[in-house]
Amino acid sequence: MRAVDIIIKKRDRQELTAQEIEWFIRGFTQGDIPDYQVAAWAMAVLLNGMTDEETTALTLAMARSGEMLDLRSVVPIAVDKHSTGGVGDKTTLVVAPLVAACGLPVGKMSGRGLGFSGGTLDKLESIRGFQANLTTEQFLAQLANVGVVVCGQTADLAPADGKLYALRDVTGTVQSIPLIASSIMSKKIAAGAQAIVLDVKVGLGAFMKTLAEAEQLAHLMVAIARKTGRRAVAYLSDMNQPLGVAVGNALELREAIETLQNRGPQDFEAHCLEIASRMLVIGEQSPSMETAYQTVAQVLKSGKAWQKFLDWIEAQGGDLGVVLEPHRLPSSKLRQEILAPESGVIHQVHAEKVGLAAVYLGAGRAKKGDSIDYGVGIEVHRKVGELIQKNEPLFTVHANGEEQLSLARQMLSEAVIIKEEPIDPLPHFYGVVE
Repeated sequence: MRAVDIIIKKRDRQELTAQEIEWFIRGFTQGDIPDYQVAAWAMAVLLNGMTDEETTALTLAMARSGEMLDLRSVVPIAVDKHSTGGVGDKTTLVVAPLVAACGLPVGKMSGRGLGFSGGTLDKLESIRGFQANLTTEQFLAQLANVGVVVCGQTADLAPADGKLYALRDVTGTVQSIPLIASSIMSKKIAAGAQAIVLDVKVGLGAFMKTLAEAEQLAHLMVAIARKTGRRAVAYLSDMNQPLGVAVGNALELREAIETLQNRGPQDFEAHCLEIASRMLVIGEQSPSMETAYQTVAQVLKSGKAWQKFLDWIEAQGGDLGVVLEPHRLPSSKLRQEILAPESGVIHQVHAEKVGLAAVYLGAGRAKKGDSIDYGVGIEVHRKVGELIQKNEPLFTVHANGEEQLSLARQMLSEAVIIKEEPIDPLPHFYGVVE
Protein backbone atom coordinates (compact mmCIF):
# COMPACT_ATOMS: atom_id res chain seq x y z
CA MET A 1 0.00 0.00 0.00
CA ARG A 2 0.95 3.65 -0.43
CA ALA A 3 -0.32 6.53 1.70
CA VAL A 4 -0.89 8.69 -1.37
CA ASP A 5 -3.25 6.10 -2.86
CA ILE A 6 -5.35 6.11 0.32
CA ILE A 7 -5.45 9.93 0.26
CA ILE A 8 -6.54 9.95 -3.39
CA LYS A 9 -9.18 7.31 -2.76
CA LYS A 10 -10.77 9.38 0.00
CA ARG A 11 -10.35 12.57 -2.05
CA ASP A 12 -12.40 10.90 -4.78
CA ARG A 13 -15.17 9.98 -2.31
CA GLN A 14 -14.44 6.26 -2.37
CA GLU A 15 -14.84 4.02 0.67
CA LEU A 16 -11.67 2.84 2.38
CA THR A 17 -11.35 -0.75 3.57
CA ALA A 18 -10.66 -1.64 7.18
CA GLN A 19 -7.26 -2.99 6.09
CA GLU A 20 -6.33 0.31 4.41
CA ILE A 21 -7.36 2.34 7.46
CA GLU A 22 -5.50 0.00 9.85
CA TRP A 23 -2.33 0.23 7.71
CA PHE A 24 -2.57 4.03 7.45
CA ILE A 25 -3.07 4.61 11.19
CA ARG A 26 -0.34 2.14 12.13
CA GLY A 27 2.08 3.85 9.76
CA PHE A 28 1.23 7.26 11.17
CA THR A 29 1.62 6.07 14.77
CA GLN A 30 5.00 4.51 14.04
CA GLY A 31 6.25 7.58 12.18
CA ASP A 32 6.39 5.94 8.73
CA ILE A 33 3.71 8.24 7.26
CA PRO A 34 4.55 11.96 7.58
CA ASP A 35 2.30 14.60 9.07
CA TYR A 36 1.67 16.34 5.74
CA GLN A 37 0.14 13.21 4.21
CA VAL A 38 -2.06 12.61 7.26
CA ALA A 39 -3.14 16.27 7.16
CA ALA A 40 -4.18 15.86 3.51
CA TRP A 41 -6.11 12.71 4.37
CA ALA A 42 -7.85 14.41 7.33
CA MET A 43 -8.96 17.27 5.08
CA ALA A 44 -10.34 14.76 2.58
CA VAL A 45 -12.29 13.13 5.41
CA LEU A 46 -13.59 16.52 6.57
CA LEU A 47 -14.81 17.40 3.06
CA ASN A 48 -16.11 14.00 1.94
CA GLY A 49 -17.05 12.24 5.17
CA MET A 50 -16.88 8.55 6.07
CA THR A 51 -19.36 5.70 6.21
CA ASP A 52 -20.23 4.14 9.56
CA GLU A 53 -18.06 1.15 8.61
CA GLU A 54 -15.07 3.37 7.82
CA THR A 55 -15.48 5.33 11.04
CA THR A 56 -15.73 2.12 13.07
CA ALA A 57 -12.56 0.79 11.41
CA LEU A 58 -10.78 4.08 12.18
CA THR A 59 -11.97 3.92 15.80
CA LEU A 60 -10.67 0.38 16.27
CA ALA A 61 -7.37 1.17 14.54
CA MET A 62 -6.75 4.07 16.92
CA ALA A 63 -7.87 2.05 19.96
CA ARG A 64 -5.50 -0.78 19.00
CA SER A 65 -2.58 1.60 18.50
CA GLY A 66 -1.76 1.26 22.21
CA GLU A 67 -2.80 -0.50 25.39
CA MET A 68 -6.27 -2.05 25.57
CA LEU A 69 -7.74 -2.40 29.07
CA ASP A 70 -10.18 -5.14 30.03
CA LEU A 71 -12.07 -3.96 33.10
CA ARG A 72 -13.84 -7.31 33.37
CA SER A 73 -10.64 -8.58 35.00
CA VAL A 74 -11.60 -6.64 38.17
CA VAL A 75 -15.37 -5.94 37.94
CA PRO A 76 -18.25 -7.75 36.17
CA ILE A 77 -19.27 -4.59 34.34
CA ALA A 78 -18.15 -0.95 34.45
CA VAL A 79 -19.89 2.04 32.92
CA ASP A 80 -18.52 5.28 31.60
CA LYS A 81 -19.94 8.62 30.54
CA HIS A 82 -18.59 11.21 28.16
CA SER A 83 -19.58 14.82 27.58
CA THR A 84 -18.61 16.53 24.35
CA GLY A 85 -17.78 19.64 26.39
CA GLY A 86 -19.65 22.61 27.74
CA VAL A 87 -19.72 25.55 30.11
CA GLY A 88 -20.43 24.78 33.77
CA ASP A 89 -20.60 21.05 33.03
CA LYS A 90 -19.36 19.45 36.23
CA THR A 91 -21.65 16.42 35.81
CA THR A 92 -18.98 13.73 36.29
CA LEU A 93 -18.20 15.04 39.78
CA VAL A 94 -21.72 14.10 40.90
CA VAL A 95 -22.70 11.28 38.56
CA ALA A 96 -19.61 9.11 39.08
CA PRO A 97 -20.00 8.71 42.88
CA LEU A 98 -23.79 8.61 42.57
CA VAL A 99 -23.73 5.64 40.19
CA ALA A 100 -20.95 3.92 42.14
CA ALA A 101 -22.97 4.31 45.35
CA CYS A 102 -25.76 2.38 43.61
CA GLY A 103 -23.36 -0.56 43.23
CA LEU A 104 -22.31 -0.03 39.60
CA PRO A 105 -18.57 0.65 39.15
CA VAL A 106 -17.54 3.74 37.18
CA GLY A 107 -14.12 3.80 35.53
CA LYS A 108 -13.40 6.95 33.57
CA MET A 109 -10.43 8.60 31.93
CA SER A 110 -11.05 12.33 31.58
CA GLY A 111 -9.41 15.34 30.01
CA ARG A 112 -8.48 18.91 30.81
CA GLY A 113 -10.19 22.05 29.67
CA LEU A 114 -9.23 23.74 26.41
CA GLY A 115 -10.77 26.96 25.13
CA PHE A 116 -14.13 27.86 26.63
CA SER A 117 -14.93 24.26 27.63
CA GLY A 118 -13.91 23.21 31.15
CA GLY A 119 -12.13 19.96 32.04
CA THR A 120 -13.04 17.49 34.78
CA LEU A 121 -9.43 16.93 35.86
CA ASP A 122 -8.84 20.66 36.38
CA LYS A 123 -11.85 20.81 38.69
CA LEU A 124 -10.67 17.80 40.68
CA GLU A 125 -7.17 19.25 40.97
CA SER A 126 -8.69 22.20 42.82
CA ILE A 127 -8.47 19.76 45.73
CA ARG A 128 -5.00 19.86 47.27
CA GLY A 129 -3.16 16.56 46.79
CA PHE A 130 -5.57 15.01 44.27
CA GLN A 131 -3.68 12.65 41.94
CA ALA A 132 -5.05 12.72 38.40
CA ASN A 133 -2.24 10.62 36.90
CA LEU A 134 -2.57 6.95 37.79
CA THR A 135 -0.86 3.86 36.43
CA THR A 136 -2.98 1.16 34.85
CA GLU A 137 -2.47 -0.97 37.96
CA GLN A 138 -3.63 1.85 40.23
CA PHE A 139 -6.66 2.50 37.99
CA LEU A 140 -7.76 -1.14 38.11
CA ALA A 141 -7.12 -1.51 41.85
CA GLN A 142 -9.15 1.57 42.73
CA LEU A 143 -11.99 0.51 40.44
CA ALA A 144 -12.12 -2.84 42.23
CA ASN A 145 -11.74 -1.48 45.78
CA VAL A 146 -13.62 1.84 45.71
CA GLY A 147 -15.91 1.38 42.73
CA VAL A 148 -15.10 4.75 41.17
CA VAL A 149 -11.97 6.17 39.55
CA VAL A 150 -11.47 9.22 37.33
CA CYS A 151 -8.00 9.97 36.03
CA GLY A 152 -6.06 11.27 33.06
CA GLN A 153 -5.48 9.29 29.89
CA THR A 154 -2.19 7.40 29.92
CA ALA A 155 0.29 7.88 27.09
CA ASP A 156 -0.14 4.21 26.15
CA LEU A 157 -3.89 4.56 25.62
CA ALA A 158 -4.90 5.25 21.98
CA PRO A 159 -1.65 7.11 21.13
CA ALA A 160 -2.76 7.44 17.50
CA ASP A 161 -5.65 9.61 18.67
CA GLY A 162 -3.31 11.97 20.51
CA LYS A 163 -1.12 12.38 17.43
CA LEU A 164 -4.07 12.82 15.08
CA TYR A 165 -5.84 15.32 17.32
CA ALA A 166 -2.73 17.49 17.59
CA LEU A 167 -2.54 17.54 13.79
CA ARG A 168 -6.25 18.29 13.35
CA ASP A 169 -5.96 21.18 15.78
CA VAL A 170 -3.54 23.02 13.47
CA THR A 171 -4.96 22.00 10.09
CA GLY A 172 -8.59 23.14 10.41
CA THR A 173 -10.01 19.62 10.60
CA VAL A 174 -11.23 19.50 14.21
CA GLN A 175 -14.90 19.83 13.16
CA SER A 176 -15.04 16.60 11.11
CA ILE A 177 -17.81 14.52 12.66
CA PRO A 178 -16.25 11.11 11.76
CA LEU A 179 -12.93 12.26 13.25
CA ILE A 180 -14.66 13.58 16.40
CA ALA A 181 -16.62 10.35 16.85
CA SER A 182 -13.61 8.08 16.32
CA SER A 183 -11.50 10.21 18.68
CA ILE A 184 -14.03 9.92 21.50
CA MET A 185 -14.91 6.28 21.00
CA SER A 186 -11.35 5.02 20.47
CA LYS A 187 -10.42 6.24 23.95
CA LYS A 188 -13.56 4.74 25.50
CA ILE A 189 -12.95 1.37 23.86
CA ALA A 190 -9.24 1.35 24.75
CA ALA A 191 -10.12 2.23 28.36
CA GLY A 192 -12.30 -0.88 28.61
CA ALA A 193 -15.77 0.67 28.73
CA GLN A 194 -18.53 -1.88 28.16
CA ALA A 195 -21.47 0.53 28.52
CA ILE A 196 -21.28 4.24 27.77
CA VAL A 197 -23.66 7.16 28.21
CA LEU A 198 -22.77 9.99 25.84
CA ASP A 199 -23.79 13.56 26.67
CA VAL A 200 -23.72 15.37 23.32
CA LYS A 201 -23.97 19.11 23.89
CA VAL A 202 -25.70 21.33 21.35
CA GLY A 203 -26.03 25.10 21.14
CA LEU A 204 -24.10 28.33 21.57
CA GLY A 205 -21.64 26.89 24.08
CA ALA A 206 -21.05 23.57 22.34
CA PHE A 207 -18.86 22.38 19.49
CA MET A 208 -22.04 21.16 17.79
CA LYS A 209 -23.97 24.37 17.18
CA THR A 210 -27.03 22.83 15.54
CA LEU A 211 -29.32 19.96 16.54
CA ALA A 212 -28.72 18.30 13.15
CA GLU A 213 -24.94 18.19 13.76
CA ALA A 214 -25.42 16.87 17.29
CA GLU A 215 -27.82 14.17 16.09
CA GLN A 216 -25.37 13.08 13.39
CA LEU A 217 -22.54 12.79 15.92
CA ALA A 218 -24.74 10.97 18.45
CA HIS A 219 -26.02 8.43 15.91
CA LEU A 220 -22.50 7.79 14.67
CA MET A 221 -21.04 7.16 18.14
CA VAL A 222 -23.90 4.85 19.10
CA ALA A 223 -23.41 2.96 15.82
CA ILE A 224 -19.68 2.59 16.53
CA ALA A 225 -20.45 1.20 19.99
CA ARG A 226 -22.89 -1.32 18.53
CA LYS A 227 -20.45 -2.43 15.83
CA THR A 228 -17.69 -2.95 18.42
CA GLY A 229 -19.80 -4.95 20.86
CA ARG A 230 -20.44 -2.12 23.34
CA ARG A 231 -23.69 -0.58 24.53
CA ALA A 232 -24.17 3.17 24.23
CA VAL A 233 -26.92 5.74 24.62
CA ALA A 234 -26.50 9.38 23.64
CA TYR A 235 -28.34 12.38 25.05
CA LEU A 236 -28.75 15.58 23.07
CA SER A 237 -28.50 18.18 25.82
CA ASP A 238 -28.76 21.95 25.80
CA MET A 239 -25.65 24.11 26.00
CA ASN A 240 -27.05 27.46 24.90
CA GLN A 241 -26.68 28.64 28.49
CA PRO A 242 -24.30 27.38 31.22
CA LEU A 243 -25.30 24.32 33.23
CA GLY A 244 -25.93 25.13 36.88
CA VAL A 245 -24.67 28.34 38.45
CA ALA A 246 -20.89 27.99 38.75
CA VAL A 247 -18.35 28.35 35.94
CA GLY A 248 -14.73 27.91 37.05
CA ASN A 249 -12.79 25.08 38.64
CA ALA A 250 -13.10 25.45 42.44
CA LEU A 251 -16.50 27.13 42.06
CA GLU A 252 -17.80 24.16 40.08
CA LEU A 253 -16.30 21.70 42.55
CA ARG A 254 -18.06 23.54 45.37
CA GLU A 255 -21.34 23.35 43.44
CA ALA A 256 -20.88 19.61 42.94
CA ILE A 257 -20.31 19.20 46.69
CA GLU A 258 -23.48 21.17 47.41
CA THR A 259 -25.40 18.99 44.96
CA LEU A 260 -24.15 15.80 46.62
CA GLN A 261 -25.42 17.33 49.89
CA ASN A 262 -28.85 18.02 48.31
CA ARG A 263 -28.25 21.77 48.07
CA GLY A 264 -27.38 22.16 44.39
CA PRO A 265 -29.08 24.09 41.56
CA GLN A 266 -32.27 22.48 40.28
CA ASP A 267 -31.23 22.29 36.62
CA PHE A 268 -27.86 20.71 37.41
CA GLU A 269 -29.32 18.16 39.85
CA ALA A 270 -31.99 17.17 37.32
CA HIS A 271 -29.32 16.70 34.65
CA CYS A 272 -27.22 14.50 36.94
CA LEU A 273 -30.16 12.33 38.02
CA GLU A 274 -31.15 11.70 34.38
CA ILE A 275 -27.63 10.74 33.26
CA ALA A 276 -27.07 8.57 36.34
CA SER A 277 -30.39 6.78 35.81
CA ARG A 278 -29.49 5.98 32.22
CA MET A 279 -26.12 4.61 33.37
CA LEU A 280 -27.90 2.20 35.74
CA VAL A 281 -30.13 0.98 32.93
CA ILE A 282 -27.38 0.56 30.34
CA GLY A 283 -25.19 -1.06 33.01
CA GLU A 284 -27.93 -3.64 33.66
CA GLN A 285 -28.33 -2.49 37.24
CA SER A 286 -31.95 -1.39 36.81
CA PRO A 287 -34.76 -2.68 34.56
CA SER A 288 -36.25 0.72 33.66
CA MET A 289 -35.60 4.43 33.76
CA GLU A 290 -38.42 4.89 36.27
CA THR A 291 -36.92 2.38 38.71
CA ALA A 292 -33.42 3.73 38.13
CA TYR A 293 -34.52 7.30 38.81
CA GLN A 294 -36.09 6.29 42.12
CA THR A 295 -32.87 4.50 43.08
CA VAL A 296 -30.47 7.35 42.27
CA ALA A 297 -32.74 9.95 43.85
CA GLN A 298 -32.82 7.95 47.09
CA VAL A 299 -29.06 7.35 47.08
CA LEU A 300 -28.49 11.07 46.60
CA LYS A 301 -30.95 12.04 49.32
CA SER A 302 -29.58 9.49 51.83
CA GLY A 303 -26.01 10.80 51.65
CA LYS A 304 -24.57 7.56 50.23
CA ALA A 305 -23.39 9.36 47.10
CA TRP A 306 -21.67 12.02 49.23
CA GLN A 307 -19.85 9.33 51.22
CA LYS A 308 -18.78 7.61 47.99
CA PHE A 309 -17.42 10.96 46.77
CA LEU A 310 -15.31 11.23 49.94
CA ASP A 311 -14.04 7.67 49.51
CA TRP A 312 -13.12 8.42 45.89
CA ILE A 313 -11.27 11.67 46.63
CA GLU A 314 -9.37 10.10 49.53
CA ALA A 315 -8.35 7.13 47.38
CA GLN A 316 -6.72 9.51 44.89
CA GLY A 317 -4.85 11.47 47.54
CA GLY A 318 -7.18 14.46 47.85
CA ASP A 319 -7.21 16.48 51.08
CA LEU A 320 -10.59 15.71 52.64
CA GLY A 321 -10.23 18.74 54.89
CA VAL A 322 -10.86 21.14 52.02
CA VAL A 323 -13.71 18.98 50.72
CA LEU A 324 -15.42 18.96 54.11
CA GLU A 325 -14.77 22.69 54.48
CA PRO A 326 -15.18 24.03 50.91
CA HIS A 327 -14.36 27.61 51.96
CA ARG A 328 -10.76 26.36 52.11
CA LEU A 329 -10.76 25.62 48.36
CA PRO A 330 -8.86 28.08 46.13
CA SER A 331 -10.64 31.44 45.96
CA SER A 332 -10.18 34.85 44.35
CA LYS A 333 -9.09 38.19 45.79
CA LEU A 334 -11.74 40.20 43.95
CA ARG A 335 -15.48 39.62 43.77
CA GLN A 336 -17.87 41.86 41.88
CA GLU A 337 -21.52 41.64 40.85
CA ILE A 338 -22.75 42.57 37.39
CA LEU A 339 -26.25 44.04 37.65
CA ALA A 340 -29.12 43.98 35.18
CA PRO A 341 -29.23 47.22 33.17
CA GLU A 342 -33.04 46.98 32.84
CA SER A 343 -36.05 44.96 33.98
CA GLY A 344 -37.52 42.21 31.84
CA VAL A 345 -37.23 38.56 30.87
CA ILE A 346 -33.91 36.80 30.21
CA HIS A 347 -33.86 35.74 26.55
CA GLN A 348 -30.23 34.66 26.31
CA VAL A 349 -27.27 33.81 28.53
CA HIS A 350 -24.69 33.08 25.82
CA ALA A 351 -22.81 30.03 27.09
CA GLU A 352 -19.72 30.47 24.91
CA LYS A 353 -19.29 34.12 25.93
CA VAL A 354 -19.59 33.17 29.59
CA GLY A 355 -17.02 30.42 29.06
CA LEU A 356 -14.63 32.79 27.28
CA ALA A 357 -15.04 35.33 30.08
CA ALA A 358 -13.94 32.61 32.51
CA VAL A 359 -10.90 31.95 30.30
CA TYR A 360 -10.00 35.66 30.40
CA LEU A 361 -10.13 35.44 34.20
CA GLY A 362 -7.65 32.57 34.11
CA ALA A 363 -10.00 29.63 34.68
CA GLY A 364 -9.27 28.07 31.28
CA ARG A 365 -6.51 27.62 28.71
CA ALA A 366 -5.91 29.35 25.40
CA LYS A 367 -3.57 26.47 24.43
CA LYS A 368 -2.48 23.15 25.88
CA GLY A 369 0.08 23.52 28.63
CA ASP A 370 -1.17 26.89 29.90
CA SER A 371 -1.47 27.17 33.67
CA ILE A 372 -4.88 27.92 35.18
CA ASP A 373 -6.16 29.79 38.22
CA TYR A 374 -8.36 27.42 40.23
CA GLY A 375 -9.99 30.16 42.30
CA VAL A 376 -11.47 32.42 39.60
CA GLY A 377 -14.74 32.08 37.73
CA ILE A 378 -18.30 33.28 37.35
CA GLU A 379 -21.63 32.64 39.08
CA VAL A 380 -24.62 32.85 36.73
CA HIS A 381 -27.70 34.00 38.64
CA ARG A 382 -30.41 33.90 35.97
CA LYS A 383 -31.63 31.44 33.34
CA VAL A 384 -33.50 31.94 30.09
CA GLY A 385 -37.17 32.59 30.75
CA GLU A 386 -36.69 34.11 34.22
CA LEU A 387 -37.77 37.59 35.27
CA ILE A 388 -35.21 40.09 36.49
CA GLN A 389 -35.52 43.59 37.87
CA LYS A 390 -33.16 46.43 37.07
CA ASN A 391 -30.04 46.37 39.29
CA GLU A 392 -30.58 42.77 40.40
CA PRO A 393 -27.44 40.62 39.99
CA LEU A 394 -26.91 38.80 36.67
CA PHE A 395 -23.44 37.49 37.46
CA THR A 396 -20.87 37.46 40.24
CA VAL A 397 -17.32 37.59 38.92
CA HIS A 398 -14.45 36.07 40.92
CA ALA A 399 -11.11 37.53 39.74
CA ASN A 400 -7.49 37.93 40.80
CA GLY A 401 -6.67 41.01 38.75
CA GLU A 402 -8.34 44.27 37.74
CA GLU A 403 -7.47 43.85 34.05
CA GLN A 404 -8.94 40.34 33.91
CA LEU A 405 -12.01 41.55 35.77
CA SER A 406 -12.54 44.36 33.26
CA LEU A 407 -12.23 42.01 30.28
CA ALA A 408 -14.65 39.53 31.81
CA ARG A 409 -17.18 42.27 32.63
CA GLN A 410 -17.14 43.43 29.02
CA MET A 411 -17.69 39.92 27.67
CA LEU A 412 -20.47 39.16 30.17
CA SER A 413 -22.28 42.40 29.34
CA GLU A 414 -22.54 41.08 25.77
CA ALA A 415 -23.68 37.61 26.85
CA VAL A 416 -27.17 38.53 28.13
CA ILE A 417 -30.24 39.64 26.20
CA ILE A 418 -33.21 41.03 28.19
CA LYS A 419 -36.57 41.71 26.54
CA GLU A 420 -40.07 42.60 27.70
CA GLU A 421 -41.94 39.66 26.17
CA PRO A 422 -41.97 36.25 27.90
CA ILE A 423 -40.05 33.26 26.56
CA ASP A 424 -40.16 29.57 27.43
CA PRO A 425 -37.31 28.13 29.52
CA LEU A 426 -34.77 26.10 27.57
CA PRO A 427 -35.15 22.30 27.75
CA HIS A 428 -32.54 20.20 29.52
CA PHE A 429 -32.55 17.62 26.71
CA TYR A 430 -33.64 17.59 23.07
CA GLY A 431 -33.72 13.85 22.63
CA VAL A 432 -32.11 10.47 23.25
CA VAL A 433 -30.36 8.27 20.65
CA GLU A 434 -30.36 4.57 21.48
